[in-house]
Amino acid sequence: MLYKSHQSVIGTILVADDQAANRELLEELLTAQGCKVITVPDGAAAVEELTRTQVDLVLLDVMMPHLNGFEVCEKIKKHPDTYLIPVIMITALSDKQDRLEGIKVGADDFLSRPVDRTELLARVRSLLKLKQRTDELERAESVLYALALSIEGKDPYTGGHCERLAEYSAALGGHIGLAEDQITALRRAGVVHDIGKVAVPDSILLKPAKLTAEEWKLMQEHPVVGERICAPLKSFRLVLPIIRHHHEKLDGSGYPDGLRGENIPVTARVLQIVDVYDALTTVRPYKPAFSVPDALQTMKEEVAKGWWDPQIFDQFEQLVRSGAADCLSRGAAAAGANR
Repeated sequence: MLYKSHQSVIGTILVADDQAANRELLEELLTAQGCKVITVPDGAAAVEELTRTQVDLVLLDVMMPHLNGFEVCEKIKKHPDTYLIPVIMITALSDKQDRLEGIKVGADDFLSRPVDRTELLARVRSLLKLKQRTDELERAESVLYALALSIEGKDPYTGGHCERLAEYSAALGGHIGLAEDQITALRRAGVVHDIGKVAVPDSILLKPAKLTAEEWKLMQEHPVVGERICAPLKSFRLVLPIIRHHHEKLDGSGYPDGLRGENIPVTARVLQIVDVYDALTTVRPYKPAFSVPDALQTMKEEVAKGWWDPQIFDQFEQLVRSGAADCLSRGAAAAGANR
């Protein structure tokens, strides 16, 4: 028997096959195990169904009209709303090339026809458990994101800051050639980088005047607190160094660890630059929003002081001035207009 989740239905499975007999057989086997089964006759119908229905697993025939199984799988794995859905490809073909093609487009498992009942249920059981764990992880991440956004929401001057940093840092990370997992970490860190401010009293967080030495010391603890909050999530392994070190400076004058130069993780150096840019180009209680040229000039002066990575800043400046990352200029304009 497949595992039981918190819902009465243990999983929703989409079956795409152009042969009615195959669809009926799979539906009968899986429904008997407590699954909700949706069947469609071709690849295009499968893609359309995924826009309407939350699915836990997809079973794809390889040879289908309109879109074949490889094409459907590729669409599933490339779309941000569906890429975590496990896909099993079913084929009568034994050619090694077909399996290689399936792996290339992101298939999670394979079954050969005629489908063996025991093997089918074992593969489905395994992937549904995996999907359940993935959903739990997504829920945990959602809680962290909600907490981070609630902290941002306390300050009327920082609305949209987290969303902009996620977009800016991913754009810059891609521009300088960071690996995909680092870019994903930057997107996540853009949202949660200041989550440790949950431990900072509002009287300090929202204070319009200069902080006292004692208040500033407490404020400087927020990267460590943020790292501690996010540490239990294994998927945040690459996010943690960004959270902890996004307030370091190249000359060692930053916090919390006073790291210098390349001892500061490259992803943290990326987030630093876009964080400063966003702060400069938005209205704050102590200053108006800078124009993009003025913000870049100010940052250039700070690079000369030894605060920010000069090579990453050069790439960032090129990105902004070239308009290659429209989100940077759009975000700055929108942030200024909404104040």
